[in-house]
Amino acid sequence: MSYRVERDTLGEVKVPSDKWWGAQTQRSLENFKIGKEQMPKEVVEAFTVLKEATAAANLRLGNLDQIKSETIQQVCQELRAEGTYEHFPLVVWQTGSGTQSNMNMNEVVAFRGNERLAKVGNDERIHPNDDVNRSQSSNDTFPTAMHIAALKEVKERLLPAIQRLRSTVEQKSKSFENVIKIGRTHLQDATPLTLGQEISGWAHMLKKSEEMINQSSEQLRHLAIGGTAVGTGINAHPSFGDLTAEEISRITGETFYSSENKFHALTSHDEMIYVHGAIKGLAADLMKIANDVRWLASGPRSGIGEISIPANEPGSSIMPGKVNPTQSEALTMAVSQVFGNDATIGFAASQGNFELNVFKPVIVYNFLQSVRLLSDAMDSFNDKCVVGIEVNEEVIEKHVKNSLMLVTALNPHIGYEKAATIAKTAFQNNATLKETAVELGYLTEEQFDEYINLEKMVRPTE
Repeated sequence: MSYRVERDTLGEVKVPSDKWWGAQTQRSLENFKIGKEQMPKEVVEAFTVLKEATAAANLRLGNLDQIKSETIQQVCQELRAEGTYEHFPLVVWQTGSGTQSNMNMNEVVAFRGNERLAKVGNDERIHPNDDVNRSQSSNDTFPTAMHIAALKEVKERLLPAIQRLRSTVEQKSKSFENVIKIGRTHLQDATPLTLGQEISGWAHMLKKSEEMINQSSEQLRHLAIGGTAVGTGINAHPSFGDLTAEEISRITGETFYSSENKFHALTSHDEMIYVHGAIKGLAADLMKIANDVRWLASGPRSGIGEISIPANEPGSSIMPGKVNPTQSEALTMAVSQVFGNDATIGFAASQGNFELNVFKPVIVYNFLQSVRLLSDAMDSFNDKCVVGIEVNEEVIEKHVKNSLMLVTALNPHIGYEKAATIAKTAFQNNATLKETAVELGYLTEEQFDEYINLEKMVRPTE
């Protein structure tokens, strides 16, 4: 392998000739050989947006000449368009401010920019710190990139996945709106409802999660940019943060603002906790939905078996013909990971010491993993399971007729005590509620049929 020599304030470093990074990136590669978790591509892309925006802002303020500013902007656009991520190799487990990733971007942009300038015979040279990082610190750029990446992924990946699953669930709810089944509370028989009503609860969970994630994500629009090292904005024009936020808004099509208090923006990540808390709420609801599906589909002959799910693959390597609820299992494992991510994010965000939180990379890594996992898992669950749910009406009807909790409808007519006696006696004698009620002399057959009206039980207010 051939090398070139790059220099930084600590001296000379050998860098592979085919790579675009510089000395500080190479030092990070050599100093942090920890794990395989690389800085997410979403953060790299957010940095290209940020560096393009800062170059434009610095041009407006007279801090960069037009050639340098336009070259930096063009390189950032090129990086996004081509998706060139091989030149951003750093792991998550680096400095807690993300300094090495910030410098990785600065070095790559400067290297590519200088190649562009050399091709046109321009002797100017772009410096990674003085030009690409002008008016900035890693302490305000990395949290800014965090928010850009987080909002983009929530808006473009997570929310559409919620909407797709919700649409399917709503369709299923409507399809099954007249299928009366037995309800269950505490895993025990309860009063009846329709399968459509039961599934409508799932749909509303997704609707509420979508609303809460949307609402909390508004906090991500506030950026740390302009705070530089400790929040004072040293080495930056007072308008730099606001102008950069304007440029980021122009590039992304989303509205962003420079935070009104940079001391908060550098040391606190409560916005990330807030949004991820809403994502955890979604995860909790997805756990419930996935569990309901696999319980309702359990069997097919020794379980509840009220619904059937698609047979996507053989369920067992030893038991022929077995169909397992694998999509529910995949989704609930993803949810488990999200719960763990939430604990990590919460702890990491609590470690804002004095003017800086130095757990930034692990916060954004876990946040983006949660978004990615839930989005992919919801799409898989939707496409490979929910769309194919069918009703086993014979089983549902059998469960309804055998349920002792239909006796609840007799309470207004004969009182709780007599109704309880009917249920207990029927259970002990393995008899029907109707037989028992008549035998005990509490009701006639005609009265029982009038009071035990399934349609009225599932829609008592109509």
